[in-house]
Amino acid sequence: MCYTIPMESPVKQIEDRQLDALLVPRFMRYVRYWTESDRHIAETPSSPGQWELAKALRDELLGLGLTDVELTDHCYVIARLPPSPGKETAPAVGFLAHIDTASDVSGKDVKPQLVNCYNGEKIALSDGLALNPAQEPGLAAQKGKAIIHSGGSTLLGADDKAGVAEIMAAVEYLAAHPEIEHGPVEIIFSPDEETGKGLPDFPLEKIKSAVCYTLDGGPIGEIEAECFNAWKADIEFRGKVIHVGAARGILANAALMAASFAVALPRSESPEATDGYYGYYCPMEIKGDLENACLEVYLRDFDTGGMRRRVAALEAFAKTVEAQFPGGKVIVKAEPQYYNMKAKIDEQPEALNRLKQALDNIGIAYHLKPVRGGTDGSCLTEMGIPTPNIFTGGRNFHSRIEWAAVSEMYAACRLVIELIRLWGE
Repeated sequence: MCYTIPMESPVKQIEDRQLDALLVPRFMRYVRYWTESDRHIAETPSSPGQWELAKALRDELLGLGLTDVELTDHCYVIARLPPSPGKETAPAVGFLAHIDTASDVSGKDVKPQLVNCYNGEKIALSDGLALNPAQEPGLAAQKGKAIIHSGGSTLLGADDKAGVAEIMAAVEYLAAHPEIEHGPVEIIFSPDEETGKGLPDFPLEKIKSAVCYTLDGGPIGEIEAECFNAWKADIEFRGKVIHVGAARGILANAALMAASFAVALPRSESPEATDGYYGYYCPMEIKGDLENACLEVYLRDFDTGGMRRRVAALEAFAKTVEAQFPGGKVIVKAEPQYYNMKAKIDEQPEALNRLKQALDNIGIAYHLKPVRGGTDGSCLTEMGIPTPNIFTGGRNFHSRIEWAAVSEMYAACRLVIELIRLWGE
């Protein structure tokens, strides 16, 4: 596919002040919605607060003049920005962000703190927490710039409400500036990304985009086109029970079996001991009693062979625990959550090539890095629509010390506008 590359994109000239009113108030408003998802709930969405934000986004899109806006029965918001006259045959491009927040840290009653001119010093938060520039070079680099951080009692919700706000701000800017010509654009907001379900009930038949982009990344310049293969293992422990006073040689304690299994997981292959392309085992939840217990383990690996090894290792650990607890039984049930998107994006490189071109056009230095996790883009890529991931400016996701760099949020918004313009050429 051929297209003309301008010497300098007009999008590069969009000033921060033009984006500020479109972006910052939105983000500050969105994070106050309690949209914490629940991985224990099978239904989509898994929490009622996601409906509230989805309905607000639907109404906001309609208020911007978009007429093709839908909220599905499973809380997916799908909207279309019509093409500029003469651009109707350009490929449709989509932008996706998720509306839920992780359950690792409370997302209820979020109180975002806007610092318009950060002084470069440590910021005290509640519960004895702090943002410390001595420990975070990215924070130190924001001296003299605006940041938004949590109060410390909750997460902030930049993951992924920064992405939602950036997409919405870009849509409003384009609606108000018809001189920036573009082809068809789809906007998608999804629930329950943090549960790792993999876009359950997603209405793929409604999507017209040839390519899509998630806004669900971190610092400026980071783009991602590969991610973990993700599996979840639910491990059941069935004990053999008798009165503990007469337990010698008879009792098989299911709670202790589960604990023994968890301890057998290699610490050198845990999330806290790995980075880069190294995968891990992560016990997420353990509960039970003498007779029955269960353990939930997340498995992550960039390589399919590595994932097979990890699943086989769980089976071996199960046999070891059964040998240690005669009469007890261990059952491993492992299933995939999402797959590494790299192979399918490599098969359709135009999505990534245009992303790189858009970054060059507006003067943002970039680097590719692997996602040590997954995005809805992983699932959408598996469904046939290549979907690389874009930075949002957020940091310290899933934590009480989460914060976002406002200048980087502006940059992400510009990038969305430039991608839309570029795909319309």
